[in-house]
Amino acid sequence: MSSAPGLGLPMAVPEAGLPARVRIHEVGARDGLQNEKATVATGVKAEFVRRLADAGLTTIEATSFVHPRWVPQLADAEELFPQVAGLPVDLPVLVPNERGLDRALALGATRVAVFASATESFAKANLNRTVDEALAMFEPVVARAKAAGGHVRGYLSMCFGDPWEGAVPIPQVVRVCRALLDMGCDELSLGDTIGVATPGHVRALLTELDAPVEKLGVHFHDTYGQALANTYAALQHGVTTVDASAGGLGGCPYAKSATGNLATEDLVWMLQGLGIDTGVDLGRLVATSAWMAGHLGRPSPSRTVRALSHKEQ
Repeated sequence: MSSAPGLGLPMAVPEAGLPARVRIHEVGARDGLQNEKATVATGVKAEFVRRLADAGLTTIEATSFVHPRWVPQLADAEELFPQVAGLPVDLPVLVPNERGLDRALALGATRVAVFASATESFAKANLNRTVDEALAMFEPVVARAKAAGGHVRGYLSMCFGDPWEGAVPIPQVVRVCRALLDMGCDELSLGDTIGVATPGHVRALLTELDAPVEKLGVHFHDTYGQALANTYAALQHGVTTVDASAGGLGGCPYAKSATGNLATEDLVWMLQGLGIDTGVDLGRLVATSAWMAGHLGRPSPSRTVRALSHKEQ
């Protein structure tokens, strides 16, 4: 399947004040698959990454070097990464600590990500540490990765709401954001882990954070159907990096109300309609997500995948 007129692509109607190009940070192979109860074969994961690259995605988060006890689905990181390392795309990997960094560097990974929390409750649930203890743990990871010539992304969860604490004060989020940037993170991904953000909240956080937009990405969940609206608000602010998951796969194992990531196809549909370049072939991407849905044994939750797959039948 390719991006052809018969596919039913949106008419591009550009709007003033929006970026000309957006880089999609594809998280389907890591964040999307990490919660799957049935083990996905390593070969299937590798083929998924290859198909995503073939669809034009240039940043594909490949796996996570966390202890297998915490994320059993990604226990095959050492086996998977060499199978995709030769692709002509950026392949960031998650590392929780120095041991995870050692494992990643040993395989030649040059782009790593650490994952912090804006709230104490989630830091305890996800990392078994306080917010400040987690930041202290990440400092040597970031320093060593940078010393090795690597690129470091800082994920920040619970930027807009927390299942235990409720709404998260913006100054609290800004404090942790600045700590991650100050320790040397090249990029910061602002996560709406339980999907409660709304566009005004997004604009308020970005305004108070007042960080260079080239260092920021946004990571929205679609729990309340707000992910695209929130993305649009971030675009209006000048953000040009958006996280998304092919087929809308994924959620968060420590936040049960998180129903799934923004689907990459739904994002691409909106961006194409706004005349914003992504370099992604929507037809190939839809075919890839439909293929993966077949391996997972259930339909893709992406509305665009369902709509365009139906058109092709």
